[in-house]
Amino acid sequence: MDSVSLSEATVMRRTHLGFMHSFRQPFSGVTISPRFCHTKGSRAISSNVSNTKSQYVYGESLAATADSDYKMNGVSLKNRISSVKERLLLDAFDDEYGGVVVDHGKLPSNPTVFTSMLRNSLSDWRRKGKKGVWLKLPVEQSELVPVAVKEGFEYHHAEKGYVMLTYWIPEEEPCMLPGNASHQVGVGGFVLNQYKEVLVVQEKYCTSSNTGLWKLPTGFINESEEIFSGAVREVKEETGVDTDFLEVIAFRHAHNVAFEKSDLFFICMLKPLSYKIIIDNLEIKAAKWMPLVEFVEQPMIKGDKMFKRVIEICEARLRHRYCGLSPHRLVSTFDGRPSSLYYNVVDDDPSDSNCTAEFY
Repeated sequence: MDSVSLSEATVMRRTHLGFMHSFRQPFSGVTISPRFCHTKGSRAISSNVSNTKSQYVYGESLAATADSDYKMNGVSLKNRISSVKERLLLDAFDDEYGGVVVDHGKLPSNPTVFTSMLRNSLSDWRRKGKKGVWLKLPVEQSELVPVAVKEGFEYHHAEKGYVMLTYWIPEEEPCMLPGNASHQVGVGGFVLNQYKEVLVVQEKYCTSSNTGLWKLPTGFINESEEIFSGAVREVKEETGVDTDFLEVIAFRHAHNVAFEKSDLFFICMLKPLSYKIIIDNLEIKAAKWMPLVEFVEQPMIKGDKMFKRVIEICEARLRHRYCGLSPHRLVSTFDGRPSSLYYNVVDDDPSDSNCTAEFY
């Protein structure tokens, strides 16, 4: 029969005082000595499994069956003890990869109790052959973070409301848990009107080398936001101009840009639907429609080989000598979810091609 250690029983006694009351209920009229819980050097229950017989504990009949399922007045003590041990473990559920995810909504608030339950749980998961452990700690319980780190957990990522920690159990295997997000995603909007003027802005906060530079409206994609909708949103927020997304002209991939993360930056061509400029005073110093030829002659633009190439691509697109990527909503059988696949369509029928679209 499984046994409950003294430390487990002590935590149980501190954190689940109501359990013994519920434990006594099935044994109507039975008086259970406190020694039954934690008396050292004495055993309240004894059994001889090889020679099944009836025994008495404190005057009550106790039947020890051949499978070590002890019963008192017909109630299984083995199930009761298993229930006690379960209460000493953290609530968690299995993931799809042989690991477990701790239920952060049922964490104990007391760091001492959390320490004991975490240690017991790690032992239980190790015994069951589990691999990775995901532990999400809300900011309201940040005092549990050093406890988990001391037990061997590592930081994975953090958001405003929580920190995620991980633990890899198999010592003989390399950790297979996926790392944190490695990239940030940005967009830039290339908006051209019928007068061959491009929509540009000057930012309030920039490096000294970029002071006075007129640039495209740019920004970061929000969580769960599409590239095309993010580009439209950024242009609207910074300039007040409404646009229609046409296609991704090009994208840049750079590394160690911010917080040692990589960066994906998508240059998107947009069609203006309005022309009145209303700037965002929090971020933008000024905005205007600027002749394209004047824009590319700026020293910072003219001397940047990459941006010069981007402008050449945009000009080639205006002459229908280049075709960008347009989003197409498709559903994959892998996850059953709709997502955007970006590609261009070149067909014998020009009406089926996104490469014939006009920009103003």
